[in-house]
Amino acid sequence: MLSAPALPALLSRPLAIGVAEYRQRRDVLMSQLPSNSAVVLPGAGLMTRSRDSEFAFRQNSDFYYLTGIKEPDALLVLLPGRTEGESVVFCLDRDPTMEVWTGRRLGAAGVVAEHGIDQAFENAERDERLSGLLAGRELLYLPLDSAEAVSIAEDALHAAHAGLRHGRPPLKGWLDINPLIHEMRLVKSDAEIALLRHAAAISAGAHRRAMQVSRPGLSEFQLQAELEHEFVWQGASGPAYSTIVGSGANACVLHYIENSAPLCEGDLVLIDAGAEFDLYAGDITRTFPVAGRFSDAQRALYQVVLEAQEHAVDAIKPGATLADIHQGVVRDLTAGLIELGLLEGDVQARIDDDSYRRFYLHSTSHWLGLDVHDVGTYRLDEKTPRSLVAGMVLTVEPGLYIPCDDDIPVTYQGIGIRIEDNVVVTHDSHEVLTADAPKQIAEIEALMAKK
Repeated sequence: MLSAPALPALLSRPLAIGVAEYRQRRDVLMSQLPSNSAVVLPGAGLMTRSRDSEFAFRQNSDFYYLTGIKEPDALLVLLPGRTEGESVVFCLDRDPTMEVWTGRRLGAAGVVAEHGIDQAFENAERDERLSGLLAGRELLYLPLDSAEAVSIAEDALHAAHAGLRHGRPPLKGWLDINPLIHEMRLVKSDAEIALLRHAAAISAGAHRRAMQVSRPGLSEFQLQAELEHEFVWQGASGPAYSTIVGSGANACVLHYIENSAPLCEGDLVLIDAGAEFDLYAGDITRTFPVAGRFSDAQRALYQVVLEAQEHAVDAIKPGATLADIHQGVVRDLTAGLIELGLLEGDVQARIDDDSYRRFYLHSTSHWLGLDVHDVGTYRLDEKTPRSLVAGMVLTVEPGLYIPCDDDIPVTYQGIGIRIEDNVVVTHDSHEVLTADAPKQIAEIEALMAKK
């Protein structure tokens, strides 16, 4: 009798972020607000996919950052100084009939008991209670890009006008809460970094699996299936963003997501894919030969990108800026393009006239966290780039994309290469979270030879 195939080993799961950390985040946010203000922050709702089915629910990142609550249609209200409790959440009503169909709901008692919220009410009470909670608050903070939050603020303004004759303070208006929350989210806690490290480990395992499965005759979507199977097998909710599997010239399309073409002998395949674990994102790009061996031209171009990427990672430390790191990448890539004959002349001249941008169109890094393109500004003002500090997490992802133009040597035409790692800034240097995903040519070829 044939034995069942061995199942992939499961990674050890990190601890979930504790209730105390969410409470601390709310306290830190409220400490930055003027007295007699309030925060109104809606969670996400269900979105219809077609007719009576919905997309898989994913909580609003800011709401989750402050509460840890994953249920839809919730609302957080923060009321600094309120005696009965500074944090209030409105949540889905307990409904035995609906819970038979869609699963258990927390209810008001569950929100308080499981998430450390001071006070909670079910949504059936929201209209009745919300105006009273906001009555007398002089300034509201809310996400100005949320129609629901703005509508609540407008209702509060009307109620405040009616309350003036009873001696209540007037509502002076509302301001955007996003900058304050996003500044907090930019520097990750140890618990967040543990979740990002785990998302990166899952993602790296998926990339190794795709390398080992790849061969001519398969299709891009079959590599996508291998990646996403590994994500879910390891306990991730799925991809953190739309998986990119671009073989051949498709790799030159930066956000190619059709993933429908066959994998052909002699081509490279670029995979940009990451797992989402407990809402935290992994984001890895690797480029490798479909059949397991780089051609001479592919090898030469890949080495240019790899060396630029390694130099950029090495430059990450407290005090460095993403602007300087990007300029270093531009210089390395431009020098490599000149050495390979794809550009001519002096390196600085080709940088100054933007010639390199024919082959390198994007920035080197973005923040990473609860969102794959995570929040936080990159500059302190128009002239001052932000310096890196311990706890920031970012990607490093240079690439070269060679068009199929007549003035390009045929051996380079249609080659797209990007190499991306996730890096956390430490107190004196950095940690590469995605080091388990091979990127050295010899490592890739050796792994793929083990099929």
